[in-house]
Amino acid sequence: MMELAVAILLLILLFLASWRVLSESRLLVDMTLVSDASNNGGFCLDGSLPAYHLHRGFGAGESNWLLQFEGGGWCNDIQSCLDRAKTKRGSSLYMNKLEDFNGILSNDASLNPDFYNWNRVKLRYCDGGSFSGDAKFDNGTSVLYFRGQKIWEAIILDLLPKGLGKADKALLSGCSAGGLSSFLQCENFHRTLPTNTTVKCLSDAGFFLDERDIALNYTMRTFFENLVSLQGIEKNLDKNCTSFLDNPKLCMFPQYFLNYMTTPFFILNTAYDVYQFHHALVPPSADMNGDWKGCKLSIASCTPQQLDILQGFRGDMLAALRSFLMDSTNGGMFINSCFGHCQSETQETWFSLGSPIIQDKTIAGAVGDWYFSRNISKLIDCAYPCDASCHNIIAQVS
Repeated sequence: MMELAVAILLLILLFLASWRVLSESRLLVDMTLVSDASNNGGFCLDGSLPAYHLHRGFGAGESNWLLQFEGGGWCNDIQSCLDRAKTKRGSSLYMNKLEDFNGILSNDASLNPDFYNWNRVKLRYCDGGSFSGDAKFDNGTSVLYFRGQKIWEAIILDLLPKGLGKADKALLSGCSAGGLSSFLQCENFHRTLPTNTTVKCLSDAGFFLDERDIALNYTMRTFFENLVSLQGIEKNLDKNCTSFLDNPKLCMFPQYFLNYMTTPFFILNTAYDVYQFHHALVPPSADMNGDWKGCKLSIASCTPQQLDILQGFRGDMLAALRSFLMDSTNGGMFINSCFGHCQSETQETWFSLGSPIIQDKTIAGAVGDWYFSRNISKLIDCAYPCDASCHNIIAQVS
């Protein structure tokens, strides 16, 4: 009995020691409120000030800048936006004041070899419209600010005198709704910086498809149309796209304006993006009987027919990317066959032992090769289940 107690005590001490080492190795970065945002009306949904986290670069990277949009879905009606305004996704009052920087934001050369010593900024997301709206709701009782575009402009104005305005190199990135922001703001970002700055953009899990769901409804299209209307986004969408399409609201989807972009762009996406799987391809409204419940939780539970539908989704994504793959001379891509969502912010998928690879290239390696023009970096994985580097774990994505 004494030996068992000693063994348990040793295990506890070992756990505590490991937790302490892990905690000490984390990079926690303070939040900065953009006090001048009120000058242009750049407020979060609830009227609070927007925020970002900046960790300064050093050495050879001190004049280079990496900006990353935070993700976190959207709100496309008044009630969901009112609810969101009472959370960290709609108010800086509820945001954590310290942000954990890892993956592409890490300052460790062994974990982030190409960008570890850059100035790295995480832009907090509190507008619910992918940093692209410009409207206001006021019914005399409740007020909501849909000012994503103004938030973006206020943050840039705050960062320019802090060194961004003299950047040698710059990379705009983002994940999920933040990955869509990177698509939407890339050209603006390029125009804001000096002509001698090397400017490129990266979207992680932001290539949302205009796809029919399993009930043949355009669930994602309807969602985005309502989002664009509510938040006054249309005027901030790509003008070439909106003047070409009969339905200009569709220009919220990157597939419709990608060919108009001139700034070098890298598209990082899983071909079986879990968010789109759960919310666009098989939304709850299209699966009232719960036939897909098991498949959503574990790919091993999918029927052959369900796998065929998922393979069809992959095919549609590759078809939407074909022109970019074939014609873009400065673009890059990493389209793997994992079931996941967002891969640049998590160390395990960005760059580590066992992280996803295509042709022996990690995501970090592919992005670095593309940004620094070391190698052509357009990689597409074979279809599931051929990739042994994928864990293929399905998790619920909100």
